Amino acid sequence: MNNTVTPDWGQVLGWIDETLAGAGLRVTGPVEQTRVRPWSVLAKVPVGGRTVWFKANGHCSTYEARLLDALGRWAPGRVLEPIAIDGERGWSLLPDGGRTLRETASDDPVHWEDLLARHADLQRDLVPRAAEMIALGVPDMTASQLPGHFADLLDDPLVGGSLPAERLGALRAYVPEYRVLCERVAASVVPVSVQHDDLHDANVLVGDGYRFFDWGDASVAHPFAVLLIAMRVAADRYDLKPGDPVLARLRDAYLEPWTGYGTRAELAAEVEPAVQTAKVSRALSWQRSLEGAEAGPLAEYGPAVPGWLEELLAPNVL
Repeated sequence: MNNTVTPDWGQVLGWIDETLAGAGLRVTGPVEQTRVRPWSVLAKVPVGGRTVWFKANGHCSTYEARLLDALGRWAPGRVLEPIAIDGERGWSLLPDGGRTLRETASDDPVHWEDLLARHADLQRDLVPRAAEMIALGVPDMTASQLPGHFADLLDDPLVGGSLPAERLGALRAYVPEYRVLCERVAASVVPVSVQHDDLHDANVLVGDGYRFFDWGDASVAHPFAVLLIAMRVAADRYDLKPGDPVLARLRDAYLEPWTGYGTRAELAAEVEPAVQTAKVSRALSWQRSLEGAEAGPLAEYGPAVPGWLEELLAPNVL
């Protein structure tokens, strides 16, 4: 299967026209593809003096359109709500959400505290929807599933064909320890919820409250796994080293909404295993995105699959 997203553009334009006409709107200029990746296509649609956005997901993430629709109903005002979706084809028509937090906030990590706390609030409120999200096709990355995914990834040619034998051997030797970590995560008192898997200040819109967007990597998992990317991006942006007090402050801001499930110390102890086990989920997301990809994109993005598995052998940014 060729995973490159190549929707019939005539059908796309017809769907956009029909959708906008139902809202009393129309396209007023050429529709421009602004980003083309093996896993999705994004296009800019002029509508009078404003812009809407069309997104087509590949087979690896058609669930994003259905998830967007559901999140818009479950958490209005806290996510970018779609104008319309085609859940079967993985198409979405989205309003322009304005500026991101990264574009508007001062260059100070303090604004991340609010970002993380508000996202934790959203995850906590969506806990009762976990089974519904899986039914929509959102990947099940709960801890009981991860050991099997890890074993499968170690046999993937993208991994075995690119890692030195000693690194692959080290990963295989890590399997028992990884299984124990997953058992610990599965026993957590914190329930599973949506896990954005690419949370940072460029995926948060500001204005009338915070609105989160770009859910193409999302899964259902231990919610604390969202800190894998969030803490790395924050550390990179502000040159924070592991153990920096600022990172501890960001982590604690995220944990505060979860204190109904345990003490701060108990919750903090769950962060490391949740983040560590999520590295397999991250590798699997890249593997799905590149299934059937052509040689060029595979060469460009393929190293992310073994790269995230190798991260299992490295310390976390916490």
